[in-house]
Amino acid sequence: MNLPSYLLTRPDIDDSEATLTSFDQLFERQVVGASGESIEYSLSTPKWQFLNYLCDFKDVVVHGSGNPDIDVFEPRKSNDAKEFGDQQAVYAASDGIWAAYYAILDRDRYVRSLVNTCQKVDLPDGGVESVYYFSINDDALPKNPWRTGTIYILPRATFENEPAEPGRKSAQWRSFDPVRPFAKISIEPQDFPFLDQIHGHDTENVIRRSKDDPDGFPWIDE
Repeated sequence: MNLPSYLLTRPDIDDSEATLTSFDQLFERQVVGASGESIEYSLSTPKWQFLNYLCDFKDVVVHGSGNPDIDVFEPRKSNDAKEFGDQQAVYAASDGIWAAYYAILDRDRYVRSLVNTCQKVDLPDGGVESVYYFSINDDALPKNPWRTGTIYILPRATFENEPAEPGRKSAQWRSFDPVRPFAKISIEPQDFPFLDQIHGHDTENVIRRSKDDPDGFPWIDE
C-alpha cells in the first residue's frame, strides 16, 4: 500500500522482554485496582510506548485532556465530519500518541480547530502500520500552543470501536455511558513524538471543503 505523503508513521518502539516486563509491572502496581490516581512514571522508555502497550495488551483505552482533575467522564456532544465521531458520547483512543496530542494542545487559549487521525493500515507483507496526521488552526502554531496535559486510562468495557474500512482500522472509540478512569498520567509537550510535525490549516477552508467532501480528509492539497 502506498501511503499518502501527509501521513506519519509510528516511531520504532522498544519491545524487548525487559521493557515489556517493566510495563506490565507498572500496570499491575499502579493501574490495576486504582481509583483514578496519578501514575508515578520513572521508566526511561517514552510514556507513549507504555500507553500503547496498555492499549495493545490490556482492556483499556486512553483519553488526553488539559484537565487533570476529571473523576468521571460524562457523554458530551462532539463535532466531527463523520457520523461516528459526531455523537454525544465519551471518546477515547487505542493509541497513546493520539491521546498525547489532545493532552498537550492548549485549547483554552489558542487551538480552536483540529484535523487529525490515527489508523492502523494493512501492509502488503501482512504487517500493520500505525499512521497519523495532526493539524491545528494555522494562526496558533507561531504561539507554541502547548501545555502540560493528562492522559486518562479508561476501562474499555462500554466502548465500541469505529467500524473498520477495507485495509485500515481506526483508533477511535466511543461510549454512550459515563466512564470512571482507572488511573491518569501527566504528559509534557516533549512526550509527544511529533511535536515539530504538527501542520497548520486555514479553518474556514477546512470547514468548507469538509462539507463539500466529507470523505476528503484531511482537506488539503498534497
